[in-house]
Amino acid sequence: MESTTIERPDPAPEPPTRRPPRRRGRAWFAGLLLFGVTVVVISRAVDADAFTPVTQLLAFLPWLLAPTGLALLFALFARWWIGLAWGVAVLGALAWFIEPYGKASQPSGTVLAEVRVMTSNVQFGWGTDALVKAVRRDRPDIVFVEECELTCSAKLRDTLGDLSGKTPAYPHRQSVEGYGSTGSVILSRYPLKPADPIPGTMGQPGAVADIEGHPVRLQLVHPMPPVPGEVDTWRRELGALREYAAADTRTPTILAGDFNASQDHAAFRGILDTGLNDAARLTGADRTPTWPARTTPRLGTQIDHVLVSAKDFSAREIRFQELSGTDHNAVTVDLALHQRK
Repeated sequence: MESTTIERPDPAPEPPTRRPPRRRGRAWFAGLLLFGVTVVVISRAVDADAFTPVTQLLAFLPWLLAPTGLALLFALFARWWIGLAWGVAVLGALAWFIEPYGKASQPSGTVLAEVRVMTSNVQFGWGTDALVKAVRRDRPDIVFVEECELTCSAKLRDTLGDLSGKTPAYPHRQSVEGYGSTGSVILSRYPLKPADPIPGTMGQPGAVADIEGHPVRLQLVHPMPPVPGEVDTWRRELGALREYAAADTRTPTILAGDFNASQDHAAFRGILDTGLNDAARLTGADRTPTWPARTTPRLGTQIDHVLVSAKDFSAREIRFQELSGTDHNAVTVDLALHQRK
């Protein structure tokens, strides 16, 4: 009797295991967060200010650590190991770019003069009264005032300027008169020689100061903010400031004001690369927020700056002051003008 062998069919393959719905949701959420942060980080890495909303998010680059950390947490809970590695890489890139930009060295030549500079965006003139008090208290030598409309300009002239008495604190001034945010004023204890303002959406007066016998170029800065639809204008106006800075690298130079840009914007770094130092960088305060001072002061960004020619100026101390009526902190810097070696 012959034996027969019954062949049994191979067992059906088990369906691939699928991540439970809750884990899938966590992984998707982590991926969306990481994708958004990665786009911003890549823009920073390739020196491109890109487009809305990347341009605006670049100003808040250090705070992107928060969504990155949240993404890492969700990737861990979802056991999404690729996402976890992705998040660690993004975290490392953020830590790299949060470091101060460029090398900052201070001149060591003979000190020719000491100069205290203040800049303040008084927001449509609403912070004028607080600014007058701060100027009287801190007694800066040069004051740059942005968004100083006609009423603000008149008040500065009456209280601090050439109409304030026989011995005005600031007998010299240059201004672009205007309404709303378009007006700007430079006040000075030192004699000023007029210079052509840099054309822009808002007033940006310039001058050459005679600081104890040494000419110093002064330029108030207030380009168009990078609001949606105006990023190209913002980039173009910062480019004009870069051209101004690069046009004369032999004369000591101070650019101060509301740049509407941080060190994480390529357009701002381009200005620094002409041979300027940020006074906040020189004093170790390059990440101190200046805006928005009223709504989220601790979660803001530094867009108000005092830039100085690297071969001529050192910075000893910087102070950030909250002024009532404006959403920008005033910035006051103690500078020293050095003899070039």
